[in-house]
Amino acid sequence: MSALGKIVVLGAGNIGGSLAQRLAEMDVAREVVLVDIVDGLPQGKALDIQESGPILGFSTRVTGTTSLDALQGSDVVVETAGLARKPGMSRSDLLEKNAGIVKGHAEAVKLHAPNAVSIVVTNPVDVMTYYFRAVSGLPPARVFGESGTLDTARFRSFVAEALHVAPRDVTGFVLGTHGDTMVPLLSLTSVSGVPLTKLLPPDRLAAIVARTKQGGAEIVNLLKTGSAFYAPTASQAELVRAIAHDEHRLLPVAAHLSGEFGEKDVCVGVPVVLGRQGVERIIEVDLLPAERDAFRASVAAVRADLDILAKLPK
Repeated sequence: MSALGKIVVLGAGNIGGSLAQRLAEMDVAREVVLVDIVDGLPQGKALDIQESGPILGFSTRVTGTTSLDALQGSDVVVETAGLARKPGMSRSDLLEKNAGIVKGHAEAVKLHAPNAVSIVVTNPVDVMTYYFRAVSGLPPARVFGESGTLDTARFRSFVAEALHVAPRDVTGFVLGTHGDTMVPLLSLTSVSGVPLTKLLPPDRLAAIVARTKQGGAEIVNLLKTGSAFYAPTASQAELVRAIAHDEHRLLPVAAHLSGEFGEKDVCVGVPVVLGRQGVERIIEVDLLPAERDAFRASVAAVRADLDILAKLPK
């Protein structure tokens, strides 16, 4: 039996479509619904995914629609809709356009699915998570952003590549914002319990940290006309699975802080325990002085974007 009744994915682009496919194949819900403003896009992708069911053996029903009424009764909502930053577009432009999209969706969630757990993917994700929660009025525990899970996956991948070890044996966290000021925690990274700092010299560690911070840009530069969606949707699916099966997973997400790590009224990447009701608790880890300074700088970058958002026309 599926763990959830309905999952709604807002946005049927590369992220939304790929995520719907992953969720269907995981069989964690009776129904996955793709929603997009472009008529035919969510319906077509949903039908294509559904027709793979007999081959892959999943029972999840996948549908598509342009109506936000589909949010009614959903257990989990994943907000993927939004624009990517384009040449000539300022950060304020991106914030304004995506805030408009997120606002409408958050209001719809408040109306149709006030008991759902909402995962925000739209960039800049730390700011959009904060805004989605503020507009929806949902409890902080039930609104969080997918950022640290993806950045941590990239970090672990690069470490595994450098050491020629299995990626699953690398454990660690990337905290802070989903951007240039993210904070890979070298002090808490290990390979099957062996501290990473014992396995690689400082210059190679610095190179891995730098590559992690530019992980998304590296893929954008290679693709030329798009951005990553395979690793991002794998990260999002991991979060949904933790909710669906009430796994109490310790994962990094953009969560609302209320004094943890010395910060309040901001959403930023921190380790949390994730279960059926969303964020069960935030785990405060010990940071080295340099890591704490980097984390504070990361939070300051998020607050700067929140200030831009606050000044935009309502």
